[in-house]
Amino acid sequence: MPGKKAPNGLFAARKLERKRLKFRWSQREFKRRMLKLKEKYDPLEGAPMARGIVLEKVGVEARKPNSAVRKCVRVQLVKNGKVVTAFVPGDGGLNVISEHDEVVIVGIGGPRGRSMGDIPGVRYKVVLVNGVSLDAILKGKKQKPVR
Repeated sequence: MPGKKAPNGLFAARKLERKRLKFRWSQREFKRRMLKLKEKYDPLEGAPMARGIVLEKVGVEARKPNSAVRKCVRVQLVKNGKVVTAFVPGDGGLNVISEHDEVVIVGIGGPRGRSMGDIPGVRYKVVLVNGVSLDAILKGKKQKPVR
């Protein structure tokens, strides 16, 4: 009987385990995890959030079928100097942020760490401005500290 599929028997466990591992390398997510590709190429270096300095305010056009200018900021990260674009949530959020402010950014929550919704190429959002929650500033509960 040539071409027997898998080893069987009492002592086949190690062989089966090795065979399974060999085929797992063809799975995209397994390979990315094993080679730590997310940490290597992620500007946040695997961290959930990062501090940065606002370089400029930008408007990003929404994807079809929506028509809008999403308010974003270009942020230079303190830890490694990389520049990323971050979305500013909330009504009038961009009015609160000025250049050279210190902001904290987090992932925007898209699928597999990618961009979310109709904002192309934007993977992060602003949560803190000068150490104070952007949400609290917009609701009028706190004042933005002047640096």
